[in-house]
Amino acid sequence: MGVFTSALKTLAGAALVAAALGGSAIAQDMKFFTIGTGGTGATYYPVGGVIANAISNPPGSRPCDEGGSCGVPGLIASAVSSRGSVDNINAIASGLRDSGFVQSDVASWAYTGTGTMEGKPAVSDLRAIAALFPEHIHLIAGKDSGINSIADLKGKRVSLDEPGSGTRVDAQLIIEAAGLKLEDMSVEDLKPGPAAEALQNGKLDAFFIVAGYPTGSVVELASSTPIKLVAIDGDAAKALTDKYGFFSQSDIPAGTYEGVDAVSTVAVGAQWVTSAKQPEELIYEITKALWNDNTRKLLDVGHAKGKAITKETALSGIGIPLHPGAERFYKEAGLLK
Repeated sequence: MGVFTSALKTLAGAALVAAALGGSAIAQDMKFFTIGTGGTGATYYPVGGVIANAISNPPGSRPCDEGGSCGVPGLIASAVSSRGSVDNINAIASGLRDSGFVQSDVASWAYTGTGTMEGKPAVSDLRAIAALFPEHIHLIAGKDSGINSIADLKGKRVSLDEPGSGTRVDAQLIIEAAGLKLEDMSVEDLKPGPAAEALQNGKLDAFFIVAGYPTGSVVELASSTPIKLVAIDGDAAKALTDKYGFFSQSDIPAGTYEGVDAVSTVAVGAQWVTSAKQPEELIYEITKALWNDNTRKLLDVGHAKGKAITKETALSGIGIPLHPGAERFYKEAGLLK
């Protein structure tokens, strides 16, 4: 989170520069760019802070070759906490945010107006910048809760995350694949942090979170409360992966969370998306900044999931069109013909 704090300081300093310079050329050259992320206790938010810091290069900064910022000249990017994937897509479509992190399944359904987005207008302007990292569906329960499978959620108090989150979308799909209905349990709408606190205090039996592991809220919970990760496997997982190509069976290794054994679950990709309305040159420069050597160093040390964000996997599992600016970069980099 130190990198994100640094990013906030950069933003604050840049704002003061702009105020002091008024209508000068430097102030006029300044460009703000928002990245919708997720709850502060999940993975999107801290990773977004690292990326925002990496691609920013406020006016007056030292150039990269002099040990300064290697981001986009004049750009000030900021990671914005949000409800998650669906909320980020809605904010991009409305122009409220410039870009956002989104689960690959949610992005594809929103773009086509299918799947869980059927009946809603297709977000036809949605465009991809990059695939980021795999996200695993966590189902967390107390170690002595007696919850050992999806079927055991019947009659329990379960948080599916807030409406507008990708976690809620996937949790509902998993529950349905297991032959249960939401009416079979007492459903709560808590973000990961409050959900972890509620489970710790005995006010919740289990909660879902879709995030790259290790995710902060679960790390903190496991350090103080005996918990387990409930497997999402067998017929329910097979039904999900067979029906939706975005999902794959994958493990969360033992020791990822203190005292928690390895578990088989389902994973989906996290992607950085934007609008087709964003200028081609701007997205080209942002994509280029995302994959420079300085950003690589920041990703490697900024978050445990940063090492999984690689240029070689930048196009993996993308089910929506690339933004023309991103496409131009990947062609120049030899990743696209």
